[in-house]
Amino acid sequence: FIPVARIADMLLHPGEPFDYNGKRMPYPHIRLAYWAGGNPFHHHQDLARLKRAFATLDTFVVHEIGWTATARHADIVLPCTMTLERDDIGGAPTDPLMVAMHRLAEPNGLARDDYDIFADLSARLGTREAFTEGRSSREWLRHLYAKTQAALRERGLDAPDFDGFWERGELILPQQDDDGGILRAFRNDPAGKPLPTPSGKVQISSPVVAGFGYADCPGHPAWLAPEDAPTPAHPLFLVANQPASRLHSQLDFGAHSVSQKREGREVCSLHPRDAAERGIAEGDVVRLFNARGACLAAARLTEDIRPGVVQLPTGAWYDPQDADAQRPLCVHGNPNVLTRDVGTSSLAQGCSGQLTAVQVERYTGPAHPIRAHEPPAIGERP
Repeated sequence: FIPVARIADMLLHPGEPFDYNGKRMPYPHIRLAYWAGGNPFHHHQDLARLKRAFATLDTFVVHEIGWTATARHADIVLPCTMTLERDDIGGAPTDPLMVAMHRLAEPNGLARDDYDIFADLSARLGTREAFTEGRSSREWLRHLYAKTQAALRERGLDAPDFDGFWERGELILPQQDDDGGILRAFRNDPAGKPLPTPSGKVQISSPVVAGFGYADCPGHPAWLAPEDAPTPAHPLFLVANQPASRLHSQLDFGAHSVSQKREGREVCSLHPRDAAERGIAEGDVVRLFNARGACLAAARLTEDIRPGVVQLPTGAWYDPQDADAQRPLCVHGNPNVLTRDVGTSSLAQGCSGQLTAVQVERYTGPAHPIRAHEPPAIGERP
């Protein structure tokens, strides 16, 4: 186990220790990575460093629905179905609605459900029966639904069989927190219904965490000076927020996501005063850069942004102009070429990529084509 935000550290520094949640653990030496679900070239930081990290692997296998940057860096890409191409059940512990997710389109090309891919791989390893337990994808949906059906019947609630649920399309589930949950119970009876904390009360400090001795996590709320503050060379704070035009980086090639860009590039917002000081006009292509890397974006001038701050949403697929360069220019506008690969704290080791310091200038170089959404050249297997 490692926190996912530390994957580059793990690949670049096998055997070295790291702190996490009061423990000191060694990074394992990983030679093969198998990634199904998620896109590290979206949610990780310092992408040039991440690229070097993945290059240390002997083999990198990826399931993907499209040619994301992660798929482009893989040795083996197994095409998998997207949500609209597979049958599934949608639900969550805090959502009263369980949904029958009907396949709306046939799988594109050679794409298959992840389960079917794993079932065939297990067959090659001689363990198909152990993996599948003799069930197909649809039979697993029936099997999993049967547990919900039985639980509903025990409560005397509406409990159609699987075929009835599948035809109906949805089912309302009872919610445990209808009465306000543990917080309401604690408020009404603090002594009889304590919270699941060491004191049984609401805590804003933790002697246990303080005892870990982490300088970056003292065990109580505190203001810590930023380690990546603006400097004369990089005087602007970059806010790399979640995008409004897509979920994270998903379907970045979709019409809605593309419609919010300018000439194919992600849009960066800055205050007119900062733009004027740099000779930047509305719609100009600008270069954002710091010591970690650089990217291009289209400028949007707005007084909604505080002076000294530039905003560039995450999610534009990484598109290096020269993939062989040490720190290539991303021509599409991915801010994670600029953000630093440092954990939030020694306690959590989470992603800390939202803020960093940069400089911005009007770009006058060659008009590099944007190829992030184009499939790579596929050659014949030798």
